[in-house]
Amino acid sequence: MSKKPSKGGAPALDMTPMVDLAFLLVTFFMLTASFRMAEPVIVDPPSSIGNVDLPENHIMVTIDDNGRAFFGISNPAAKMAALREMAKRYKVNFTEEQVVKFSGLPSFGVDLKDLPRYIDAKEDKRSGFQPQKGVPLDTITPNNQLKDWIQVGGTEAIKVYNAAKQKVEQSGTDFKGEKPRYAIKCASSTKYIFVKDVIKAFTDLKIFQFNLITSLEGGGTVVEPVK
Repeated sequence: MSKKPSKGGAPALDMTPMVDLAFLLVTFFMLTASFRMAEPVIVDPPSSIGNVDLPENHIMVTIDDNGRAFFGISNPAAKMAALREMAKRYKVNFTEEQVVKFSGLPSFGVDLKDLPRYIDAKEDKRSGFQPQKGVPLDTITPNNQLKDWIQVGGTEAIKVYNAAKQKVEQSGTDFKGEKPRYAIKCASSTKYIFVKDVIKAFTDLKIFQFNLITSLEGGGTVVEPVK
């Protein structure tokens, strides 16, 4: 039987579909990725040898070396709900656009009356925003906004957690989410009196379990439980 003669030449591979797929993937990740905004203050926490990681679902108070308190909630839905409730309590008006923008802020350190301007400021201008004296923490007058933020933020975070848990369990699957936890992060040079005032805000609300954020010796961030 005679063999079919070869036409000769090297085999060719059309790369066009693979290039198209690569660009589609790049476009998908660019459109769906969310960029984390910068923290309004950077603190260098004291080191430790702990090995507990900070949970994703948390309510955290950050204290810089000047004693300014910054408040943040990791869950965006709880963050927006907390802002709406605080706006009612202190009679400060926020647009829906501002509420949505607020959900993307890692934390803030301004009086509630100045928060609308802070939210509207460009990200590169927020670090120099004035006045940025920290969330008011006055243990003498009724203007203890930090205490109210902790209370409202914790309540809303629990509501969001319970709603998510109920929805997952109704579908017949196990819920693996973690309850929101409270945390305090401060610089190693922060005076103890500033930390003590924040701890008092927690204990006044009968919150006796929270975490202290430290840096792991050799690098990394860890959590020290406090009860």
